[in-house]
Formats: sequence, C-alpha cells, structure tokens
Amino acid sequence: MIDFKHRSEEVEIMDTYKGSISELELILNDINRVNNLLGGYRITLNAVFELLRFKNKESYTILDMGCSDGTMLKKLASKARKKNMDLKLIGIDLNAKALELAKRNTIDYPEISYIQADILLHDFSNLKIDIVMSTLTLHHFTDDGVLKFVNRFVQLASIGVVINDLERSPVAYYLFKIFSWFFIKTEIGKKDGLLSIRRAIKINELRQIAHRVSNVTHHIQWKWAFRYVWVLKKK
Repeated sequence: MIDFKHRSEEVEIMDTYKGSISELELILNDINRVNNLLGGYRITLNAVFELLRFKNKESYTILDMGCSDGTMLKKLASKARKKNMDLKLIGIDLNAKALELAKRNTIDYPEISYIQADILLHDFSNLKIDIVMSTLTLHHFTDDGVLKFVNRFVQLASIGVVINDLERSPVAYYLFKIFSWFFIKTEIGKKDGLLSIRRAIKINELRQIAHRVSNVTHHIQWKWAFRYVWVLKKK
C-alpha cells in the first residue's frame, strides 16, 4: 500500500540527474506538456499579475526560483509584453544543463537572464527584487527545507512571493498514472511525476508551515488539477 498520510522521502531521479542535455530536454518537454494541458502555468501567471495590479512602478524585477528550462519566465514575459509592462526577469537554478536549455529557449527575450546559484548562499541584495516565484519546486525539499527557502523568498521580495505546487492525494496519483499513459513519453517523467505527488505537501500541512513565516499575509488556495497557489504578500 502506498502511504499518502506522510510525505515520501524518496529522492526523485531529476534531483540527481546526470544524463545528457538532449534527454533532459525530452523530460522537461513532458513536464511542460502536463502543465500546459492542466493549466499549471496559468496559476502562477494570474497570481503574479494580481500582486502587481495595485502597484505603480515603471518596472519590476521578478525572480523565478528553480526556473528549469525557462518556460515559466517565457510565458510571463509574453504576457507582460501584451500588457506593455516592463519586467526584468531572472531565472535561478542549480542545474547548468537546464539553464543552457533555458537560454536557448528564451533567446528572443532580452528581459530574461539567468544565474546558476543556490538561493540560500547567493547574494541577491543588489537586484532589488519585487516578487519571487516558484513553480513545482517546493515539494523537492523537506519541511524544514521548505521553511528555510520560503523565509529566504520573503526576505528577498519587496512585494511578495508566489508559490505553485502539487498537493499530495491518492486521487491525483492514480489520475496521473492514467494521464501518463497518453501524454508522458519518458520513463523518468512517469516515475518522477508519481513520486512528486507522493512528496507533495497537503494544504493543511502547508498552513502549519505558513504560521512559521512572519511579516506577510498568507493566501492559500486549492487549484485544479490537485495544485495549490500560496501567495505571501509583504506587510
């Protein structure tokens, strides 16, 4: 029997990935396909622009923590262009191969740049960051790690933080099993997708973590398909 009461501590293949960049591209294409089909990117986009709606600045700086191949940043930049908004977008990731793909994928977006860095160790103080966002990254960390990272996000952002991630659920797990037969091409994508759900955080667990993050207001909302958006707005 699979335990959905507690978060899995099993390490995902992608957390220690050492394969080729071409294989990585195929795996990330699988992830992007799922997010596009299930509306995952839209959750982050809507939350970010809602945070910006009541601000009046000439330009904004947004950090994407765990940016992977830059897809989220590209979608954000495209929407900002349509709104005639001036955004400076910075992707942060530890994976050099993912960042190589990101640079290739966003070559026509000069407003996007990338830094290979550890958020807990790198000094971002010179960037004057307005919003920190993170999509499908938080579940890779332990509860203590989540708290450290979120507190760091809050410390960096002048406006707020947007987090979009999975919710642990047996329904999500078995639906993904069926979904992956049709839409996931790589074995790593299938295995890590299922493990991601087992590693994910339930909303009631997330609220307990939120109580330990100060100087912000919290808005946590369930979204289809078995996602949540956690918006932390600076006081």
